[in-house]
Amino acid sequence: MADKLHHYQVSVRWTGNQGTGTSTLRGYSRNLELLATGKPPILGSSDPAFRGDSTRWNPEDLLVASLSSCHQLWYLGLCAAHGVIVQDYVDAAEGWMAEEASGAGQFTRVLLKPVITLAPEADLAKAKALHHDAHEKCFIARSVNFPVEIEPRFVEGV
Repeated sequence: MADKLHHYQVSVRWTGNQGTGTSTLRGYSRNLELLATGKPPILGSSDPAFRGDSTRWNPEDLLVASLSSCHQLWYLGLCAAHGVIVQDYVDAAEGWMAEEASGAGQFTRVLLKPVITLAPEADLAKAKALHHDAHEKCFIARSVNFPVEIEPRFVEGV
């Protein structure tokens, strides 16, 4: 059993009623807003492949972003705790989703590809090892049923 229980509350408001509700498949927008008290709204939609707005975040984007940012935050915290100085961290994460003939689907894989700039005196071996520890601790990665792989690249800073 968990020692602590954390609770998160968000509202998802559909903003795509174009006057006739969901009277037809093409008669409404997939636009929505993600809302949480004290935070700016996130404009969302479905993926453009599913009649969504390509200028808005879709659930698939958000899942990949959640995995990437969770790993990043754990990694930076572990580096700080172990004396590994990170000067910059940028991830170009990717996710793959398989869609079935029925329209259902699921993610099959997410690949995190962070480029980490380390201080010149940083322990590279330790920096590499801490990715494993961050992955083991990431709440989001521990919650999904598909592989989350990490392929870090390290750069020496100035």
